[in-house]
Formats: sequence, structure tokens, C-alpha cells
Amino acid sequence: MNGHHDPNPTLPVDPDSAPPSPLHARASAIAAVGVGGLVGAPLRYQLGLWCSSAASGWPVTTFAINIVGAFLLGMLLEGLARLGPDTGWRQRVRLLVGTGMLGSFTTYSTLAVDTDLFLRSHQWWAAGSYAAGTVLVGLVATTAGIAIAARLRTRPAEATQ
Repeated sequence: MNGHHDPNPTLPVDPDSAPPSPLHARASAIAAVGVGGLVGAPLRYQLGLWCSSAASGWPVTTFAINIVGAFLLGMLLEGLARLGPDTGWRQRVRLLVGTGMLGSFTTYSTLAVDTDLFLRSHQWWAAGSYAAGTVLVGLVATTAGIAIAARLRTRPAEATQ
């Protein structure tokens, strides 16, 4: 012994225990989002074909799709969070249904484009009501989804007491 004590000894690194790759770089995560998107985007498109725009030109269908999507996403994420950590099957469901399906079902990019078109044509009321209304009603819908999921998740536990 030379009397020197290393306060930070280097531990051997096991090459088989490398940390997992980031979620966004995992093929399984990318596939889950992609498969979900293959469901959500065509569903949104089909709803757009089935539902006509309001006579005012206000995009009611896009508004409704975004509000329903916000509600469902709030419900999904709260429900999953109450079931445990974002790992395993919960993470796969979040990626497939939340990010993939609901992410492609909602269309906040269309909200931006439609608002821009209203502004360019000097339809100030339509632009403001559509943009602010979508965000505010979406916030309420998300909150309602969270509250419902919280209530559904706590009900069985209360019944067993």
C-alpha cells in the first residue's frame, strides 16, 4: 500500500448492462407511434369528409376533433398514471394510443393554418374565437377527461373498503 486512497474508485463496467437507448430512438416506440398514427389520421380525415363546415366557414369539425382528442388524451394519461409508472405496457399504450392515435387524430396544425387564413382575410372575430376557443375549451375538455379518469380509477378502491 502506498498510502494513497482514491475517493472515487473506478468500478468495472459491465458491457452487457449498458443503459437503454432513449425512448425516441427505440424501434418499438417508433413503431407504436406509427401504428397509432395509421388509425388516428385517417379517422380525422374521414370525419372531415363526413361533416360539412358551418355556413360561416368556422371549422366546426376540426374544433370538435381537437376537443374530443383533448378529452380522450386527458382521460388516457390520467388513467395510465394512476395505474403505475410509465413503463412496460403502460408506456406502449401511451405511445400507441396517446402519441400515435390521438396525436394524429387531433390537428392543432390545422388550427394554426385555419386561424392564419381567417387573419389574412381580415376575419378577426373568427380567427380569435376559433384559436382562443379551441385552446380554452380544449383545456376544459382535458381537465374533464382527467377528472373522469381519476373518478373511475378511485371508485373500485372505495367500493372494497
